[in-house]
Amino acid sequence: MAKKPKKATAEGEEGAEGEAPKGGKKKLIIIGAVVLALVGGSGFVFLKKKAGDGHAEAAAEVKKPVVFLDVREMMVNLASEPGQDRTRFAKIKVAIELKDAKVEGEVKPLMPRIEDAFQVYLRELRASDLAGSAGIYRLREELLRRVNVAIHPARAEAVLFKDVVIQ
Repeated sequence: MAKKPKKATAEGEEGAEGEAPKGGKKKLIIIGAVVLALVGGSGFVFLKKKAGDGHAEAAAEVKKPVVFLDVREMMVNLASEPGQDRTRFAKIKVAIELKDAKVEGEVKPLMPRIEDAFQVYLRELRASDLAGSAGIYRLREELLRRVNVAIHPARAEAVLFKDVVIQ
């Protein structure tokens, strides 16, 4: 009988040891999660501060006044569609976005070159080329490319439509 209590004690010790690692694992997981949360939180705060500094620099750049240069209104006849006997027209008024007034001084004398590039391109278009928002988007991208070629080494930021009428 003396052995049974020893066995019970041995089982009790094993049981106690078996539970201790379980409790220890739980504590370890909890401590690890807390440490991870603290490290992650402090990293987030650090990145937030860094991003805040970047926004301040970006805001300083945006403070420069953007210049919009109007191109005179153009009305051009479009290329005819196959089987179409009626002439179609496009009336377009755009503004060119420049990053500052210094660039405006470089671009203004080149306006005849810009208008010529627009006229040549627009006369080759068909009404179907300008259909829908995708057609207008392609037109904007092509006009921007042609403006930048015409005013090189200066650079336009965007071409903005003020008026587009297709008849």
